[in-house]
Amino acid sequence: MFQLLERIGRESLYLLEVTGRMGIFLGTCLLRIVTPPYKLRPVIRQIHFIGAKSIFVIIFTGAFTGMVLGLQGYYTLRKFGSEGLLGSAVALSLLRELGPVLTALMVIGRAGSAITAEIGIMRNSEQIDALECMAIDPFRYLLVPKFLGGIIAMPLLTFIFDVVGIAGGWAVGVGLLGVNEGVFLQSMYKAVVWHDINMGIIKALVFGLVVIWICSVKGYYLHMERTGGFGAEGVSRTTTSAVVLSSVSILVWDYLISAMMI
Repeated sequence: MFQLLERIGRESLYLLEVTGRMGIFLGTCLLRIVTPPYKLRPVIRQIHFIGAKSIFVIIFTGAFTGMVLGLQGYYTLRKFGSEGLLGSAVALSLLRELGPVLTALMVIGRAGSAITAEIGIMRNSEQIDALECMAIDPFRYLLVPKFLGGIIAMPLLTFIFDVVGIAGGWAVGVGLLGVNEGVFLQSMYKAVVWHDINMGIIKALVFGLVVIWICSVKGYYLHMERTGGFGAEGVSRTTTSAVVLSSVSILVWDYLISAMMI
């Protein structure tokens, strides 16, 4: 009985420690973002790494997601004689939910894991300690460009995902299944309002912040992770933990934002 209580107390204290550490980390990064001097070149480099290098996987994923929505949506709506609503179903599904969520998950797999591994290796090889010894702020030098790059790149990638997904749904619905093109576009035009677009943009901004935050903090505090530790094995375990936690957090925040904005 006492061992159980001891374990519960130990786990609770560890959870509070991790939560506080992550909160202080996020607050410090946001404070450094708004504090001058501002350097544009590192931010552009991160936008290129997070955004431009993810375009191919975003286009590929968006195209097939839209095609699947068009295919499944057509056979579902046909049961109710509502094939003409296929355009609105595809557009709303992508703009409100699937676009931001799947874009964030793709970015986690391609860029988020790389960010965790990069910062973790720098912590592992004491490069972050060397920066502090040279009076270089690691938050401003390493983390602020990544935060700004992620926040800027995620909405742009989401926009590309939505456009390509709608095009994929149109190709399947109109080109393959024979839905009238005018009906498809008109139903989408009538159903989509600015509130739907704003919801997707807000989700993309929040997801960009959450992804970079979790992936960065996991790598930065690699030496304090219970499942991490030093060495190549510690970096791999911490990277895996960051990807899992980021993916779960995206789904949780997706529900919270949807509940607040619907």
